[in-house]
Amino acid sequence: MLRIRDLTLHYGQSQILHGVDLDAAPGEITCVMGTNGVGKTSLLKAVAGAHPRSGGSIALDGETFGRATAFEIARRGVGYVPQGRDIFPLLTVQENLETGYACLPRGERLVADRIYELFPVLREMSGRRGGDLSGGQQQQLAIARALVIRPRVLLLDEPTEGIQPNIIQQIGRVISHLKEEGLAVVLVEQYFDFAFGLADHIVVMDRGRVIHSDRKTDADRQRITDLMSV
Repeated sequence: MLRIRDLTLHYGQSQILHGVDLDAAPGEITCVMGTNGVGKTSLLKAVAGAHPRSGGSIALDGETFGRATAFEIARRGVGYVPQGRDIFPLLTVQENLETGYACLPRGERLVADRIYELFPVLREMSGRRGGDLSGGQQQQLAIARALVIRPRVLLLDEPTEGIQPNIIQQIGRVISHLKEEGLAVVLVEQYFDFAFGLADHIVVMDRGRVIHSDRKTDADRQRITDLMSV
């Protein structure tokens, strides 16, 4: 269980997150929705250690992160796929995947076969530079790179952004498969039908606060869309 309590975050003098609570359970997908600028990306950055939080607590299986660095958080089992992918354009696909090795013990530094089973195109293009891949292929590479560290929690920030429909469908199938494997997935997404279709739990944010949190089985689809359009 990833458990976030009373999380606050500032950029300079501006407060971006205001007392955010969120849980992500193993084998479930928690979708965080909301319009641009409400703090969704900042939330993931705070959890991944990419931006220091101002207050609150983050714990994985009861163990708090304290002021852990992004590297330490990744070693504890949190994989992060940022918005925009952030792959290394001059490194090959294989070299991009190998950047995850730093989080692994020396004897476990390999790209598991299951990653290529999830994303066969990456095996075919292992020698090509990341910058030469299409947007959809780069997104697959970014997710695969996060999986190299064998995470227990996977944070995904807008994985459908700028991606062609057939790749969106494939990414959706991969996310569902990872859920079935027992990962806790936190998905930030504005493509409503994609997110709603995958979600087990739905969180809606507005102005740095959680304004709605519910199981999808108990959720009112129209109410959620109304909240997102406020």
